[in-house]
Parts: sequence; structure tokens; C-alpha cells
Amino acid sequence: MAGYPHVFEYPYSVIDNVPFAMKGHWNRDFFKNGHPIVLELGCGRGEYTVGLARRYSDKNFIGVDIKGARMWTGATEALQLGLTNAAFLRTNIEIIDRFFAPGEVSEIWLTFSDPQMKKATKRLTSTYFMECYRHFLQPGGIIHLKTDSDFLFTYTRCMLEANGLPVEFMTDDLYHSGMDDDILGIRTYYEQQWLDRGLNIKYIRFRLPQEGTLAEPDVEIELDNYRSYNRSKRSGLHTSR
Repeated sequence: MAGYPHVFEYPYSVIDNVPFAMKGHWNRDFFKNGHPIVLELGCGRGEYTVGLARRYSDKNFIGVDIKGARMWTGATEALQLGLTNAAFLRTNIEIIDRFFAPGEVSEIWLTFSDPQMKKATKRLTSTYFMECYRHFLQPGGIIHLKTDSDFLFTYTRCMLEANGLPVEFMTDDLYHSGMDDDILGIRTYYEQQWLDRGLNIKYIRFRLPQEGTLAEPDVEIELDNYRSYNRSKRSGLHTSR
């Protein structure tokens, strides 16, 4: 992907030595417009980044992941389709705030993130990451979570309740909720496999205000006990911490 004009590779190992001058200037220097920017964090093969970019020419989409072999699929498709509103950033999500200025991003999609059942700070819906998103997400910006994990869904629900964050929609069975519209119906490679195995897909859409101190929920959550494709069975304490 090194020769792809819409792919930017800044893994943790080089970010301190290679300045990222486009922070705060994505629209001016790359997209060449003033449209809202939407991130897909942990984009994998980029199904949502490409799917959303095809549907919404009035928004700009950036898929973020560290695994270049997976990202190549979506990046290549976007290139072949001539999508000028899709880009990909290969980096560690832990340092995502180094690439965007305050208020530069309007929405975040979290599509089938690893539940990280052993350590809360690694979960992409943890208060640790919520504080990180506040660095670049517009006040009251939207966050979407789409997951097959009962653990991550329950943890996120408890986190939202504990901090009083405004929830716009929540379901533990998306495709029987009446909300499986064109956007939510975009299916990733692994999602289709999980659906074929009879697993429910969960979805939450909520907003993240800038004000307020965030606290981790003090609850015990049952671990996921199934073995997904390419997702090994996890073990650990029944706790959110």
C-alpha cells in the first residue's frame, strides 16, 4: 500500500520520528472539501469505510487499523472505485489523537472491536478511550458500536449508564430490531460468519459530550464463552477492571 495516495502509514514505531503535518488539515490538504470526517476505528478489511463512502458523498471517511494485510482489501477497493472521500490510516489506535485536531472528527464507528475482557483500558468503549476521543471529536459527536460480543455490549451499556452519556439507540438484536437499515446492514466479513452461526449482532449509538469526568462502571460482567472465527476463547476474572 506504500504507493496508494489515500493510505497513510504511521505505526507507533515511527510516529515520534516522522511528523504528521496533516493533523487539523485533512479536509484542506487531502479531501479538498469541508465535509464532516467520520472514522472507523479497527476497520479490518474496511467494509464500513468503503460502504459508507459509497453511500455518502457529502462526508469523508477514514478507516484506521494497524493490520495492513487486512486494510489492503478496503484500500484497494476504494482505489478501484475511485472514491475520493475515503482514506486509510495504518496506525495504533492507542495514539489516534496524534492525527486529528480538536473538533476535526464528527463521528466514530467501532465495528466488531476486540472485547478485551481482561483489561478495561484496552476496550475501545472504555472511559480511557472516551477521554482520548474527546481530544478530536466534536462536542456531542456520535459514536457507533456494532458488536457480536455480549461482554462488550454489556460493558458499554454499563459505562454509558454510569456516566449519564446520551444514548440515541440501543439493541441486543440488530437484525430483529427494525433498525437494520441500509447503513447498519453493511456487513463485515466476520460479521456474516457470526450471523451464519446464529449469533445476535448488537448496536449502540450514543453521543459524547466534552464536559464531565468519566468513571469506569463498577460491575461484574459475564465473559463471552463462545469461540469465534479467528477469535480465541478468552479467560479471566468476571470483572470490568
